[in-house]
Order: sequence, then C-alpha cells, then structure tokens
Amino acid sequence: MARLLGNDQTSLMSSRVLGLVRASHPEPAAAVTTVAGLLAWGVGHRPSGIASVVLAVLASQLAVGWTNDALDAERDATVGRTDKPVAAGAVGRRTTAWAAAAAAVACPLLALTTNPTAAFWLTVALVSALLYDWPLKATAFSVLPYAVSFGALPAFVVLALPGEPAPPAWLLTAAACLGAGAHFANVLPDLADDARTGVRGLPHRLGPGGSRTAAGTLLLAATAALVL
Repeated sequence: MARLLGNDQTSLMSSRVLGLVRASHPEPAAAVTTVAGLLAWGVGHRPSGIASVVLAVLASQLAVGWTNDALDAERDATVGRTDKPVAAGAVGRRTTAWAAAAAAVACPLLALTTNPTAAFWLTVALVSALLYDWPLKATAFSVLPYAVSFGALPAFVVLALPGEPAPPAWLLTAAACLGAGAHFANVLPDLADDARTGVRGLPHRLGPGGSRTAAGTLLLAATAALVL
C-alpha cells in the first residue's frame, strides 16, 4: 500500500511538473533563450557570460509564459483550449502563479551576475512583457510590449559584456521590428477565440488582412535593418 501511494504521489508530481513545462510556452521560450545565447556567443561573451545571459533570459521567458497561462486560465477554459495545461486542470492556477513569481524574481538576480546596467535592460524587457499579459493585451497598444521587450533583449546581451559597450542602433531596431511583427503573426490563429472572450488588441482591430500586412512589413523592416 505504501509503495502504491508513493507511486501515485510520484506520478502526480511528474504530471504537475510536465504541466508547468507545457504552461511555460516551451517552444518560444526555448527559441528566444537560444537566440540570446547565440547572440552572446557572437558578440564575444566568455562561457560564464553566455551562461549568465542564457539563465537570465530563460527565467524571463518562464515568468512571462507562466503569467500568461495563469491569467488566461478562465478565458482558455471558455474557448475549450485543451492544449493549455492550467485550463485543462493539468496544473493548478495558483501553482503556476507562484512559479511565475519565482521566475520573475530570479530574472533580475541572474542578470545582476553580469552588471547593473545590463540587468536594468533585461528587467525592462521582463516588465514590458508582463504588461502585455495584463493589461495591454486587450488594448490598441498591444504591440508596444513586443517591440520594447525584443528591443531591450539585445541591449542586455551587449551591455553585459565587460566595459558595457553601447549596443548598435541597427540591432535594437531590427529586434524591435522582429518582435512587433511576431505579435501580429502569433495572434492570427487566435483571433476568433480572442473575440469570444473580449480581447481586442491591435491585431484584432486591424483584422486578419491588416495583421498579415503589418507582420510582413515589420519583418521586412527587420531584415532591411540587418542587411543595410
């Protein structure tokens, strides 16, 4: 009996951990963290610096993903989002919220292992992204957090170098345009579900056609900034 109870508890714990991983939006979190690590390597960070960048950015991504799913649990349940662990009951909303809070606290602390200036910019990126989760997602200003957060990310990576060199303007511009374009592209599949739950961000106000045009234009602008 003790063994069976132990197995049940282990299974429940594993299910919660898996639910937390899925609620963190693992694919975009891994993509952004990997890009940050590659950028850190590309601009000349040592292995310890790359590790600091990767861990701090990962913490920021976890905080944003968990906050999003904790706040949107009722909306996701309303539209039947079975792919959302919190809405599906795979992990508790309170557990997810506490995990988000822990990651949000860890992010600037990990960033401070580089230098205070760099840590400030990653904190700006984190706060901006959290403001998207609430309340800006449902407003005409929904694109701003994407532009600010993506623009601040390479600023953090470059400023984290010894000597705190100023990040080039073209890099920040390209990152901001890429983030803004990603916002319009990411929202397109969810326009109908968002409309049912009262979310009216900028992509919803522009509609599918306008959002596609905005996404394409911004991604083209990001490419032009990188090339030119």
